[in-house]
Amino acid sequence: MFYEPERGDHGLPHDPFKAIVAPRPIGWISTRAKDGAVNLAPYSFFNAVSDHPKLVMFASAGFKDSANLAIESGEFVANMATGDLAAAVNRTSAPAPRGRSEFELAGLTEAPCRLVAAPRVAESPAALECKVTQSFQPVDVDGKPSDWVMVIGQVVGIHIAESVLKNGMLEMSLARPLSRLGYLDYAVADEVFQMRRPTLEDASDS
Repeated sequence: MFYEPERGDHGLPHDPFKAIVAPRPIGWISTRAKDGAVNLAPYSFFNAVSDHPKLVMFASAGFKDSANLAIESGEFVANMATGDLAAAVNRTSAPAPRGRSEFELAGLTEAPCRLVAAPRVAESPAALECKVTQSFQPVDVDGKPSDWVMVIGQVVGIHIAESVLKNGMLEMSLARPLSRLGYLDYAVADEVFQMRRPTLEDASDS
């Protein structure tokens, strides 16, 4: 089959776009407002942007609390969502009013960060403290701004729980990161295999 997204002529019960761009890591974004209120919400439009400097981004459908507070405060925390915390991650996606703590709603513990004011999720095995470097609304091929806002942050601090470290490396089978698929589907990364990048000669021989 073939379809043009703007026409929406796929003829399927649901648009499969997000099922194709999968799995997507979940950015469990925590922020703190100027009045001290905290917010926590999951974003499946999230990923690393670069390694030097270490940049991550999350994109929000409109200026929701996470995007607003990250832009206003200039910082945010990206907590690792895991299979063990899937139910809590889902609860923090509920449309709570601004000022209502999703930490409290989901029964999670706020842990202090070192370099940003926003708290991290104590139960999460890893967290990235980030300072906002850019925020903007992406445009379409005609230059029209979308309704989405993208927030990019530079990672200034990294927390990793000793419980997910093995032989000096982050052991994914222990962390079991949660990812978003299409529709209402999720996946847990608990089966890991390795492949070394081949030389051109190795690739040509295969």
